[in-house]
Amino acid sequence: MRKTTLLLLLPLLLCFCSKKNIQTPQTIIKHITVYGNDNDYCAWPSIAKTENGDILVGFCKTEEHLGPDGAIVYMRSKDNGETWQGPEVLFNSIIDDREIGFTVSKNHALIAHIWSTHFTPEYYDKLSENSYQSQIIERWKKHVQTSAYKNAQNLQGRTMAVSTDNGMTWKAGEQKGADSIHGGIELQNGTFLVASYRQEKGKIALYSAKDYNADWEKIAEVVCPSSDTLSFGEPHVLQLSTGRIIMMIRTTEKQPYNDQGADNFLWETYSDDNGKTWIDVYKTSIWGFPPHLLQLSDGRVLCTYGYRRAPFGQRACISNDGITWNVKNEIILRDDAYNGDLGYPASLEVEPGKILTIYYQPRQEEKAPEMHPPDPNRAKPDILGTFWNVPEKI
Repeated sequence: MRKTTLLLLLPLLLCFCSKKNIQTPQTIIKHITVYGNDNDYCAWPSIAKTENGDILVGFCKTEEHLGPDGAIVYMRSKDNGETWQGPEVLFNSIIDDREIGFTVSKNHALIAHIWSTHFTPEYYDKLSENSYQSQIIERWKKHVQTSAYKNAQNLQGRTMAVSTDNGMTWKAGEQKGADSIHGGIELQNGTFLVASYRQEKGKIALYSAKDYNADWEKIAEVVCPSSDTLSFGEPHVLQLSTGRIIMMIRTTEKQPYNDQGADNFLWETYSDDNGKTWIDVYKTSIWGFPPHLLQLSDGRVLCTYGYRRAPFGQRACISNDGITWNVKNEIILRDDAYNGDLGYPASLEVEPGKILTIYYQPRQEEKAPEMHPPDPNRAKPDILGTFWNVPEKI
């Protein structure tokens, strides 16, 4: 009788264990809104902790994803992410300032890597009829044809802003630096390292600087596999306590662009000589993008990433060594978005074992809005966050 009962219970026990491996509800503490406004499209955030303990979240605030005049703003928390002040403007040129990545220096400086895009009427002419409503595109075309905008083409590209007072004031434009979607790192030897992807097609460029005032020098290139179906970009680097530097790289199916494609896995490489040489990139089993890397206080490595296929949301994966990833124990932070206009999560360990992950994602509505073209009156993406507990180390 006991043997029969155990056999009957075994499938239930296996099912319970399987679900627990995929997601443990007690992992999530709460979801928060860092910033949101009905008229603002907010996206592509970066996070940093300043020398005085404040948390800064920088992001782009604009009208729409492809709007021509976004600004880089930031929010500040003085209580470990519980409440937020702002937004304050960090950088706002006449063209579209759309991406920011923070690099934190041990000498209390904070670097913001910014990328700005100069749009043209020809660019908007090439958009499909499902991209945006025609009156919106025509308004943007008029804007980018103003003399002030047309004459600002030299502003396109990378810009670096530096703060030496915990992000209270910023000095921008004195150095170009290097672009970096989630920022770079200060290595154990005191130099800075940033991974950039826009400079050369099909390659990831590694830039180094002796300090935040020094010129940036390209020290290495990582060659991505030549592919007619995949594009590589938006890398992030992390130096482990062992000294090894790991890099995770986004891939996206192309021709046509497909951010829900079955082959959109993260690829990885690593360096054991401070970024001068790298092993050949290899495909991981993590599906999603783009990556953000963080070494936890217990030594494990966290990778967070957006998940742009149903159920849409944000996810995380943990590795004991930063090389092999336990995807069977993938953590679902959010799975409640109504479309794939989301992602770019970045994480901070606010106290041992407690993580704050920030990202962009639209607020929930009673009915999913029209997205082809997107309804301009919809709830546009906000900068949101999730507090969660890291599962115990096995």
